[in-house]
Amino acid sequence: MRKIGRYIVRGRLGRGGMSTVFKAAMPVTGKIVALKLLDPLEPLPALVGVGELRRLFIAEAVTLAGLHHPNIADVWDVDEQAGRPFFVMEYFCATLASLIGEQQVVEEPTRMLDSDKVLHYGQQVLAGLVCLHQAGIIHRDIKPANIFITDQDTVKIADFGMAKLAGEPFPEVANLAIGSPYYAAPEQEAAPGQVDGRADLYSAGVMLYRLLTGRLPMGSRVSPGDYQPLAGDLWDGFLQRALAVAPGQRFADAGAMLRALLELQRQWESRKEQACRLGPEVEVAAARAVGEKRALRCEAVKVDARQARALFGVNPLWRPLYPHVSDFHVDDEVTVVDRATALIWQRRGSEFPLTWEQAHAYVEWLNRERLSGRTGWRLPTVDEFLSLLEPVNELGDYCQPTPFDPSKRWLWSIDRRSFVAAWYVNMDTGFVGWQDFSCFYYVRAVCSLA
Repeated sequence: MRKIGRYIVRGRLGRGGMSTVFKAAMPVTGKIVALKLLDPLEPLPALVGVGELRRLFIAEAVTLAGLHHPNIADVWDVDEQAGRPFFVMEYFCATLASLIGEQQVVEEPTRMLDSDKVLHYGQQVLAGLVCLHQAGIIHRDIKPANIFITDQDTVKIADFGMAKLAGEPFPEVANLAIGSPYYAAPEQEAAPGQVDGRADLYSAGVMLYRLLTGRLPMGSRVSPGDYQPLAGDLWDGFLQRALAVAPGQRFADAGAMLRALLELQRQWESRKEQACRLGPEVEVAAARAVGEKRALRCEAVKVDARQARALFGVNPLWRPLYPHVSDFHVDDEVTVVDRATALIWQRRGSEFPLTWEQAHAYVEWLNRERLSGRTGWRLPTVDEFLSLLEPVNELGDYCQPTPFDPSKRWLWSIDRRSFVAAWYVNMDTGFVGWQDFSCFYYVRAVCSLA
């Protein structure tokens, strides 16, 4: 059993130019944390110097530990192992990258988020940047993979390995890239040591564009309205300014960009209200006419990622190939019946997120308590969860309230990926994913009518 300091290593989460991030467990409690260890790749030690890398690493930890903001990841501990420093941060299972399905080949299309979600996440990222910039910190690597999502759907900025810290000179090495391709501002690629907060605003603009369109702003750009007709040209002016090549043509600072986003939200709410007042019946009826019914599997399986797509019937973005047509009937405050599948579902689900093992215990408790007078409650299969996902329509879910608790977004299935990981379904974005048993997701139990 490998240990770093007093922490038990449970696996590797990622590798960067200066460090490796591990999933680790705290002693005694076993609470899962993210542990970042100074572990520079060649030729960094030769180019920068081991002492300088150590100084930068510790400066990052100390700076982060001194910040207190709901949209910035917290540092809990700083120590060293065999002369190599490390620091410990709170751990989250989800990032914006995992939410949209951004992979190592970043040019590949990703899942799109609706304007509500992009506004929700964008405002939080910009609020975090306001705090960082006021503290004299330029992140220089804002991208979906560095934005974590909490159980409460709050986002937190993390990974400050590329950050420019106030009063801390960052070594400028020829041909050493600072930031990530496509997300880094043009001036950052040319002179990374000279950038100001507007470089982060450009990166945030690229990220928002990707969330809205599923694409990177390469070549001729598309309008988010091409994919979300209700949004129309709402985002165009905002994104044009955020993605301006010249820093002077962007928003002056993160506060100004945040205020513009809040105004954009006001306009978006007005559009939604008007559209719903006109009535969505035609659009929704047309959307529900699409889809192919499939027999729903109710037995649990263990399937790895190579075979899972075919078994679940999902596309390369892990969304359903053949949306089901549901026929919901609200039974009571506790349950809802889908007449199309003869399944009874919990409406609210678990009150708080649970590990996969805890999810099984919760279902056993439901059966002991005879929820709605029944004892056949179980964790759903992925197939059963996918039957709840409606075909996408222009008005989204804005005018059609869901019979389920919308705050329970990440839901455990009974299907396993391995002996330490299980499959889940994200109901907001409508996709299938997998995570370790130790992650905290909600439960929405199901029961067969028969």
